[in-house]
Amino acid sequence: MSKRFHVHMHVKDLEHSIGFYSKLFGAEPTRREKDYAKWMLEDPKLNFAISTWGERLGIDHLGMQTDDADELRAMREHAAAADFAMSVEDQVSCCYARSDKHWITDPQGVAWEQFQTLADVPTFSPKSRAATAAAPACCAPRSKAAGGTVAAAPTGCCG
Repeated sequence: MSKRFHVHMHVKDLEHSIGFYSKLFGAEPTRREKDYAKWMLEDPKLNFAISTWGERLGIDHLGMQTDDADELRAMREHAAAADFAMSVEDQVSCCYARSDKHWITDPQGVAWEQFQTLADVPTFSPKSRAATAAAPACCAPRSKAAGGTVAAAPTGCCG
């Protein structure tokens, strides 16, 4: 079993950012759309994605990706045992992929996605761009700190 670290950032100028990150990583994106690009790097094992969908520039969410359903189940059980508030989304289409996933949120409000990609899909989101323009992220939940525990509720393109 193997995990891959995931970072999703919102950028202002996609083409300029693709040029920068392609030079930084020494590789072209493995997936490229009019509003999105993704690099699946092996060294380091990183799923790095950028898009123009967010209202705020910079890091949108972090995560861990697995190719194994049992490992995803173990990550979900670990999050539950740690008493993290969790939002589960299975068979959801977002960010040009269909995935099983769950979200947890750190005390600062940073969303963490733990997921298994099941298939590529042809659209960023099943919702229209207008419907998701006010969302803070691609699929990332909004959060509210409540007594040290962060409650996550799905919003954005997956909610």
